[in-house]
Amino acid sequence: MDKTLQLQYREFASIDDLAAPDRALMQAAIGATANAYAPYSHFHVGAALRLADGSVVIGANQENAAYPSGLCAERTAIFAASAQRPEMRDYEALAIVGRDADGTLCEASPCGACRQVLLEYEQLQGHPLRVLCHLRGGRVRVLPSVASLMPFAFGF
Repeated sequence: MDKTLQLQYREFASIDDLAAPDRALMQAAIGATANAYAPYSHFHVGAALRLADGSVVIGANQENAAYPSGLCAERTAIFAASAQRPEMRDYEALAIVGRDADGTLCEASPCGACRQVLLEYEQLQGHPLRVLCHLRGGRVRVLPSVASLMPFAFGF
């Protein structure tokens, strides 16, 4: 039996085309790239997680010579939010931005491990966590949920 999987998302020409709360979230993720520790890949990733109360928790990738002991920006953000605000495990949106070795903003999307972690938090909260990814040329892809990134994910 053949089946078809469809993925729905929106794409914006630039950060400026986003609604004000999402634009601010992307700007927070851009700022978070400055906190990355990436002496090996030189790929600085920033993430910004908006909680239901409007507060934002940022994360940045943290590398380590004992690879794979480092951690991606998305997981540092969501783990920090969960650890610092356990009473507020209600997440609305996550923005992800990359910066290359030259300091130029570039495309960034969650790796498989991050997708699984983010999906578990989405399932725990019982409603979608929107994901905003910076793309080449300054475009932004907005996915309605983490499940959009991982349709055949592990369940619990």
